[in-house]
Amino acid sequence: MISKKDMLIISSLRKNARMNLTSMSRKTGIPVSTIFDKIKCFQNDIVTKHTTLINFDLLGYNTRTKIILKVNKEDKEALKQYLTKNQNINSLYRINNGFDFMIEGVFRNIKEMEEFLEKIEERFNIEQKEYFYVIDELKRESFMTDAQLL
Repeated sequence: MISKKDMLIISSLRKNARMNLTSMSRKTGIPVSTIFDKIKCFQNDIVTKHTTLINFDLLGYNTRTKIILKVNKEDKEALKQYLTKNQNINSLYRINNGFDFMIEGVFRNIKEMEEFLEKIEERFNIEQKEYFYVIDELKRESFMTDAQLL
């Protein structure tokens, strides 16, 4: 079980990973040295990656889709490798309930997304696909940002 002190640190990191340790100490009431040691212990275990959330629209990537695919058993590994290396794939998940993969794709426009789908359908035996365009982001990366609610 994780301690309340650890949760306060994790929550602070989730809200703003760039917050300096002194500010975090003031907000949490935890000494800077303890925060430093805890963050070091969290590395590569609890904290798996430091990243930046981007407004893709401002960079010219106006089409985001969630795509779910069911693929022929023989093509599963090859498709996974292809999707893992594809620059338009932001996130890739292995899923259940009759499908194999869920993809979050980021594209400049709908035409680029359609060309991506055509290309994977030509290369791999896709048995079933569904896709949904993300119209508006209502909530993102907010789990565990409020330690008082945990």
